[in-house]
Amino acid sequence: MTESNGSTSPERGEDMPDWEKRFRAPRVSLPDWAEDAPHRALFVSNATGTYELYAWDRTTGEQRQVTDRPNGTTDGLLSPDGEWIWWFDDTDGDEFGIWRRQRFTPGASGAGPGSSGAGPGTDEPAAFGLEPSYPAGLAIGRDGRTAVVGRSTDEDGSTIHLVRAGQEPVEIYRHRESAGVGGLSHDSALIAVEHTEHGDAMHSALRVLRPDGSTVAELDDTKGGRVELGLEALGFAPVDGDTRLLVGHQRRGRWEPLVWDVASGEETDLALELPGDVAAEWYPDGSALLIVHSFEARSELLRYDLATRELVRVPTPPGSVSGATARPDGTVEYLWSSAAEPPVVRSTSGRVVLDPPGMKSPGSVPVEDVWVEGPGGRIHALVQKPAGATGPLPTVFDIHGGPTWHDSDSFAAGPAAWVDHGYAVVRVNYRGSTGYGREWTDALKHRVGLIELEDIAAVREWAVSSGLADPQRLILTGGSWGGYLTLLGLGTQPDAWTIGIAAVPVADYVTAYHDEMETLKAMDRTLLGGTPEEVPERFEASSPLTYVDAVKAPVYISAGVNDPRCPIRQVENYVDRLAARGAVHEVYRYDAGHGSLVVDERIKQVRLELDFAERHLGR
Repeated sequence: MTESNGSTSPERGEDMPDWEKRFRAPRVSLPDWAEDAPHRALFVSNATGTYELYAWDRTTGEQRQVTDRPNGTTDGLLSPDGEWIWWFDDTDGDEFGIWRRQRFTPGASGAGPGSSGAGPGTDEPAAFGLEPSYPAGLAIGRDGRTAVVGRSTDEDGSTIHLVRAGQEPVEIYRHRESAGVGGLSHDSALIAVEHTEHGDAMHSALRVLRPDGSTVAELDDTKGGRVELGLEALGFAPVDGDTRLLVGHQRRGRWEPLVWDVASGEETDLALELPGDVAAEWYPDGSALLIVHSFEARSELLRYDLATRELVRVPTPPGSVSGATARPDGTVEYLWSSAAEPPVVRSTSGRVVLDPPGMKSPGSVPVEDVWVEGPGGRIHALVQKPAGATGPLPTVFDIHGGPTWHDSDSFAAGPAAWVDHGYAVVRVNYRGSTGYGREWTDALKHRVGLIELEDIAAVREWAVSSGLADPQRLILTGGSWGGYLTLLGLGTQPDAWTIGIAAVPVADYVTAYHDEMETLKAMDRTLLGGTPEEVPERFEASSPLTYVDAVKAPVYISAGVNDPRCPIRQVENYVDRLAARGAVHEVYRYDAGHGSLVVDERIKQVRLELDFAERHLGR
């Protein structure tokens, strides 16, 4: 049993293996730029060994670190005027805290919500008068003096406040069910709210409010017999007085965009003939949309002209685009990677936008696509194996979290580390994953966890029968929801797996429900059809703790002691049951929340996982 209150650095002069270099190599996010000062940008980087926010003046080339906290910072937003950087300050990764802000440059004038006017590197509370909470969205007005702040707490449910400079925050929305800020119009006259007042946390409805809290318009696809159809706000048109809101909808069984004029009520369905999911954002002049099309674990970019309805592909390499933005000069910047090639921020101008100095990440091997017939339809899996290797190989089933997420042809240091050590890696986009249509994503309701494991079992059978995987050397692993499925799989499929490695998992579903953040309680009520008191049999059937006595494989668990999503108490309950029956297990606890933003800590965790596998797999 191992515990940690910090991270460990590599010894000076150590000959670093490729897998470790992939974690240590400096990375950057897609820069977020200020609407009215596009030369000012904000991005996230791990350059110091911890993921933090950085300001970038693109005119001078100057970059400076904005935040510096032991457990890192990734939640930040640049005000449209480029004067202020807002960032979320929690306690050691517990996601509960307040928004703070600092100026972008020395001597900047003007005051946003709040009062004192801090300088660069000097932080102050950004929304005076608001108590700590879980964040539920943020939008900042172009005047630099107005902000809309979403909050979530166990006591209040979801609230949204209008915050103006020199004034007390004004509550404009409150409901027990989960809700959040969906956007603020260009002139700050309209506020979009995504809410789940109908009780289905997987499918939001939209309401547009005035700053006084009165309702302008509503759009709700759960009404009129159209059950289980979700909406999401993708942003107001970036033009003063323009009342168009870009909306994502699921009316044809997948995510697509439409344009909703909230003043007239007119809806313009784009009806794009593209398979898979389609997301969009505005070009800066509001005349076109930048389309992100995701299909079968890969993505591409397109430009859609709203006047001509012409759809033109924006050239990107094969792989995955994890973020994109259209610049005022018409170019598009995007963050791209593939399983074989590390991420890079590129521009359609042909240049690399932001290239961090220092060590470059080694590449890895490409993925192979596999389609397996399963109990709910064809299952897509991505397979990587050491170059030139032939089976049967020790094989890692690396299960993604979410569950509303999917594995893609994008760079991932974790799977690459397993491949470097001689393992094949299989990643399964089970029912519940996004990117394969609404029915596939929604299929796991009520039989939560068990549905996903049926698909994983079908892919496991293929992996063994095809000769890829050695059935005596199979690892089931994953983080978050993937960690949950790992523990559930070890108990419900005890003869299928040789060892299990679960990171930040749900282990005791009932205790997890009572201890987790309110938004996740709402999600669990949607997935399981009620609370543990209302549907105890469903929580019992879906809880790893129910099957802990059937576990045969050695189990490794890592958990953050401040985790609000998969809280530590429910992990301890599961571990106590393992210990009581003398089951082979190891536990690693670390001082952070739902994962770590510290590179050394992440490397330590991967090293412990690799070592556990080496000791227990018998190879």
